Amino acid sequence: MSIPTTMIFINRYSPATVKPALLRAAIGATCCLAGSVGLLLILNLLIPDKPFLVGFVSIPPISFVVAFPLLFALQLQKAELETLRSRMSHATRHDPATNALTGTAFAAAMQNYSDRRRKIATDTGGIMIAVVIETLDAISRRYGPQWADTVMQSLADIIKSSVRSGDLVARLASNELGIFLPGATPENAQDIGARIRRRVSLAAFETEEAPLDLKIKLGGALFEGPEDFNRIRQLADEMAFDSATEDGEPITIARLPAA
Repeated sequence: MSIPTTMIFINRYSPATVKPALLRAAIGATCCLAGSVGLLLILNLLIPDKPFLVGFVSIPPISFVVAFPLLFALQLQKAELETLRSRMSHATRHDPATNALTGTAFAAAMQNYSDRRRKIATDTGGIMIAVVIETLDAISRRYGPQWADTVMQSLADIIKSSVRSGDLVARLASNELGIFLPGATPENAQDIGARIRRRVSLAAFETEEAPLDLKIKLGGALFEGPEDFNRIRQLADEMAFDSATEDGEPITIARLPAA
């Protein structure tokens, strides 16, 4: 059974929205009508013996006066809606503190990458790096959660500036960031990990009281085909927690075993 169009309209728009819109539309239509009649009267006074010419000459300006504001308003509204939709999409897919992808969006992006690559029969694997901040909880307890968010934001910016074009960065937990390196080799991952550690060591993480004790651990999971995201992340986390925190130490990267 089909639902009447009137019912769909009523359910979609509330009376509080419809009434002002109807009023504005009625006022606009009345103004256009008055302007059209006024123009016709003026032209009839100027050219009283040629009514056909009056009608022919009046059509273009009347059409322009009526159509241009309407179309212009519609285009402005369409642009505003597109901007709002884009902002909402960005907000749902990105962590507000770091502007990195959320875990859900990160997992979906990795899956979409594998699906696209599989369709063209090319390599669908890559490396995921887990970046765990060991001391974030201590920073939050001592200086407040705002400092923890500031540290995560700064670290995310460092990571984004250290990865390759096309690599993905996400916030996976309160103290963990994830990096997806599509089609990367272990050497690529080691270079990126060394770059991140070096830039973190050079960055100034400090409050008004004292420098922050920032310690990070990195671990990676290498996979060669479509895999479950949770398995990849679990292996990367294990490698990160088992790794050393000293600068210059290579990232521990493990190959994901076949399911």
